[in-house]
This record gives sequence, C-alpha cells and structure tokens, in this order.
Amino acid sequence: MKIALFSDIHANLPALEAFFADVETQKPDAIYCLGDLVGYNIWPNEVIDEIRKRGIPCIAGNYDFGIGRSSDDCGCAYKTDEEKALGKISISYTNEVVKDEQRAYLRTLPAHIRLEYQLNNDKLNVLLVHGSPRKVNEYLFEDRDEKSLLRIMEQADADVLCFGHTHQPYHRILPSVTTDETHYRHAVNIGSVGKPKDKDPRGGYVLLHINSDSSIKNKDSVKVEFIRIDYDIEKAAKAVEDSPLPNEYADMLRKA
Repeated sequence: MKIALFSDIHANLPALEAFFADVETQKPDAIYCLGDLVGYNIWPNEVIDEIRKRGIPCIAGNYDFGIGRSSDDCGCAYKTDEEKALGKISISYTNEVVKDEQRAYLRTLPAHIRLEYQLNNDKLNVLLVHGSPRKVNEYLFEDRDEKSLLRIMEQADADVLCFGHTHQPYHRILPSVTTDETHYRHAVNIGSVGKPKDKDPRGGYVLLHINSDSSIKNKDSVKVEFIRIDYDIEKAAKAVEDSPLPNEYADMLRKA
C-alpha cells in the first residue's frame, strides 16, 4: 500500500499542479490532503476546485476552518506585530475572494481521518491530522520532547501520526516500551506543497509505504519517502506581487 500525503497548499495553484503531475507518476494506491488549501496566494477557489474535482479526501487546516466560517482569525501563531499585520491582510483578502460554494466546502471538512489496518495479527492505526490530534493549530516541531510527542500519539491511539502545519518535513520513530515488548510509533510531518519553510523552496509531499509485513513491533516496516518537486516559483511569487497581498509572501516563496 502506497499512500500519497500532501498538505499546506495555501492557494498556490502552480505548486499544486506540479504536485499532481508528479504524484501521477508515483501511482499511489490512495491520496489524502491534510489541509490548509487557502491563504497567502491568489488561487484559493482554484485549489479547492482541483481537489474536489479529483475526489481527494481532505481534512480541515486551521486556515480552512477560519475562512470556511468567514472569520478574521485563521488560528495562525504569528510571533511579531509585523507578522500579525501581514496575516491580517492575507485573511481579509482570502475572505474577500473565496466564493460561497468553495467556502461551504471548507466548512464540511473533517478534523481528522483515521485508517485502521489489520496486519500480522497487529492493528496498525494511521491518524491524519493537520496540526495535532489535540488541536488543529498546534505545532509539532521536530525538536519536541520525545515524551510529550509519544504521549500525544498514545492518547490518540496513533501508531503512525501524519500531520503538516509547520511546513517542515521530518520522520521520527518513537519506541513505546511496555513490560514485555517495544511498540514503535511513527511521527511524520509531511511538509508543504505550496509554502515550504525548510530553506528548500520546492514543494514537498510524502509517500507512506505500508505492506503486508508492516508491524508495530518492527520499526523499519513502515517506510516514509519524502518527495520534492520543482514548480514555477516565479509565477506564484509574481501573482502575490500583482495582488493586494504583501510582497513579503512572494519573497518567502522564493527563499522558503
């Protein structure tokens, strides 16, 4: 079973189109979107329409949740007054351009998707969320304390937890030791298709490999493949500069 996971498109249609072209060559058995379709660029409606057209199961990101309800709060954790001011422009612009039908779709998106596999007499639970199982806008960074991350996964009954939101991809394998055996859990940040923040401006997504021999007792039996894709960054950046959106968002696309 090869599962393609992508997230955080943020209205970047050129990046999404490049993702679709690339993932088609990978021939995955399933595709899931982990949210944040809108915000920060000029194509929120087009991005929503492309995902709907393909019937891709999708969960709500924090930005989707806010825009779906015409809120001026995207649940974004801006650190400075400047970031807040820029974010306010993005939220206002997105609320202005998103159409009623697309907004209604955003309101219907679920908070998570759970996949349960029965393999080798083991149950393998894969949980897809946007931020964390606890909160749509909680950041799970790679340097999070292992005990804290493990506790979050145990409470959510997630053997494989896949998420986005930070736009910074990583894969951590966490051993959960009981009295008689070790249970391995996988925390997978799938990165961002349309707004990377890991100093690589290319779009990113993940191929999750689960096979008939995958087991919670074998840490190497669940494979995570990180894919990076080239796209027309300049087209996406220029679209920002030709819109009411802050030019800073164009620079972020160029520099990641």
